[in-house]
Amino acid sequence: MNELNMPIIGYMKSPYKEKFGIPRQPNLVQVESYIEMVEPYNDLLAFEGINEFSHLWLIWQFHDNKHQQENPKFRPQVRPPRLGGNKKIGVFATRSMYRPSQMGLSVVQLKEVKKVGKSVRVYVTGSDLLDGTPVLDIKPYIQYSDAVIDAQSGYAQDEPERKAVIWSDHAEVQKQDLLKQQKLDHRIVHELEQVLSLDPRPAYQDDAKRIYTMNFAHFDVSFRVGLDAITILAIVELSV
Repeated sequence: MNELNMPIIGYMKSPYKEKFGIPRQPNLVQVESYIEMVEPYNDLLAFEGINEFSHLWLIWQFHDNKHQQENPKFRPQVRPPRLGGNKKIGVFATRSMYRPSQMGLSVVQLKEVKKVGKSVRVYVTGSDLLDGTPVLDIKPYIQYSDAVIDAQSGYAQDEPERKAVIWSDHAEVQKQDLLKQQKLDHRIVHELEQVLSLDPRPAYQDDAKRIYTMNFAHFDVSFRVGLDAITILAIVELSV
């Protein structure tokens, strides 16, 4: 088998601490994150002119896919969540993480590139990358060639529907207390609500009584999913 060795230029620092809850496509949620560049790629000269572009392509690696690592045999078909998790389709007709190359591709919005101490960070919004994801390359998004207005997207032509997000009385008290202590800010609250509105449950789960728990940023969030709304039951700060 032919293989390539590719350098890692940086690592994503993201509020997505686990795979559960990550949007299934980029730019569905405007979560802020940043790429921590590593040597020798942490050179501001490498980013000269990048601020003239509003969006970037990120090429990255699925690094926490234990099932793929334990079962490396090529699987020609997978079950995409958009089709309910039951119908099989060719892997090359999906964006499934179970890929031969384990490479991902995402468009994100560029906020800024800045030096923080000895580090160079690329701040973006709209990323769908797990915290700690190795980034292999960064390229500018070119509007006139990359945006295909009349493109057909098969079973994923339309953006997924969103549910309303409601805070239970108990969770609201917890939220206000965390805000008052400045352990939580309104940006994180807004990002969390965006993530939950997309209903992060696996497609095959539909239990209105089940309580789900998600680790987002530095918080443990419990919620229940109803027909039209998601109710946040609790939000607890995780110990560092």
